Amino acid sequence: MAPRGGHAVAAGVSSGSDDDDGEEAGFSRSYFLAKEKEPSSGKKAARAAAGKLSDLNLVDEQVLRASLAEISPKHEREVEALTTSYKDQYRNWLFELRCGFGLLMYGFGSKKLLLEDFASTTLTDFTVIVLNGYLPSINLKQVIVTIAEIFWEQTKLKRKRQTSTRSQLTQSFASQSIDDVISFLNNQTSDNGDENVCLLIHNIDGPALRDAESQQYLAQVSCCPQVHVVASVDHVNAPLLWDKKMVHTQFKWSWYHVPTFAPYKVEGVFYPLILASGGHAQTTKTALVVLQSLTPNAQSVFRVCMSAVCIPNVVSVFFQVTLNSHLTEFKDHDLIKIRKHSEGQDCLHIPLVSDALEKLLQELT
Repeated sequence: MAPRGGHAVAAGVSSGSDDDDGEEAGFSRSYFLAKEKEPSSGKKAARAAAGKLSDLNLVDEQVLRASLAEISPKHEREVEALTTSYKDQYRNWLFELRCGFGLLMYGFGSKKLLLEDFASTTLTDFTVIVLNGYLPSINLKQVIVTIAEIFWEQTKLKRKRQTSTRSQLTQSFASQSIDDVISFLNNQTSDNGDENVCLLIHNIDGPALRDAESQQYLAQVSCCPQVHVVASVDHVNAPLLWDKKMVHTQFKWSWYHVPTFAPYKVEGVFYPLILASGGHAQTTKTALVVLQSLTPNAQSVFRVCMSAVCIPNVVSVFFQVTLNSHLTEFKDHDLIKIRKHSEGQDCLHIPLVSDALEKLLQELT
C-alpha cells in the first residue's frame, strides 16, 4: 500500500507541476506577444511626439521679413562706438594699400558701412569700384571691363585720341576674353598715369564668387600694378577659397579683425529664410551648376521639360522608352519630380518658381 500511496502522491505532484508549467508558458507567450506589438506603437508615438521641421506650417517669407523689420535693434550706441573706433586705423589701411597689399576684413557683423566709409573718406585719390559679392548672380567680366575702360579713358586723355577710336576700343573690351582684358590691365603702370583703381568687394566669399574661376580672375586682377583690392569675408571657411600662391603672391592679404556686430540688413535680403515657406526651394544657382555638369543632350532634354507643364500620354511613353536615363538623372539631382495626373498621366514638376525658371532658361540658352 505504501508504494501505491507513494506513486499516487508523486503523480499528484507531477500533475500540479504540469499545470503550473502550462500556466507559466501561457503567461510567457502573452508577454512576448504583447512586446511584439509594443515597439510599433512606441515608434509611432515617438514619431508623433518628435515631429519634423517639414511638418510645421511655415509662414510666408514676406510676413516673416516684415516681423523681423519690426524688431528694434539693441546696443546701437555700443555698435556705433565700435565702428567709429576703427577710423583710427584708416591711415594704416591706406599705407598698406599703397604698398601693394590687399586688405581683407573679417569678423562678426556687416562690414558694408565700414568699408564704404573708409572708401569715401580716405580713398579720395582712388577710383573706387564696388562689387557686391552677396548678390545671387554677378557679371564678373563686366566688372573687369569697367576697370579696363577707366584706364583706357585715362590713356585716351593723355594721348589726346579721338572719341571714335575710344568707342571702338571700348566695344573691343566687351568682345575680348577676360584673359585679354587682364593682359591690358597688366600693361598699365604708374608711368602711364597717376590713376589708381580700388576694387571694393563686399563678401568676396559670396555665393556668386565661390567658384574657383571667379577667384582666379579676381586674384589676377589684384596683381595689376594700378589696381588695389579691399574685401570682406563672413563665411568661416572663406580661406579655403585660396591656395598659398593666391594669398601671399597675388592678393597679398593683410588680415584685419574688425567685428562690427552690425545686422546684415542688406546682405540678408538675398538669402532665403529657413523658417519661411519656400526656404528650402532649390535655387537657380544650384540647378545651373548641376545642369552644367550634365551632357549637352541632357541639358536639351531638361529645356524641353521646362517648356511643358504636363507631358501628354504619347510623349510620356516616349520618355519612358528613350529618355528614361535622363529622367532618372534629373530625379536623382532633384531637378524634376514626377507626379500622377488625375487621369493617370505622368506630369513632370520642376520645383522652381516661375522667375527662377525664366532665369534658368536664359542661362542655359
